[in-house]
Amino acid sequence: MNFDSILQIITIVSAVLMILSILLQQRGASLGAGFGGSGELYTTRRGIDKSLFEATIVLAVIFVLSILVGLILPVTR
Repeated sequence: MNFDSILQIITIVSAVLMILSILLQQRGASLGAGFGGSGELYTTRRGIDKSLFEATIVLAVIFVLSILVGLILPVTR
């Protein structure tokens, strides 16, 4: 395996994991909260929700960096 294929695998895996982590996060409020029906203004993330949120940020950074490295480095074929 060369560096290009490893970089493509990293990009694809990080994208899929980021999509899954976004979909697993809890919704902050229901539809009524969008129209002013919610009494909560700010909530803190705790437990698994906080870990999932931080993992999503890490996966997003890995995804963006892998794309930037793929654009900067020349293609070797």
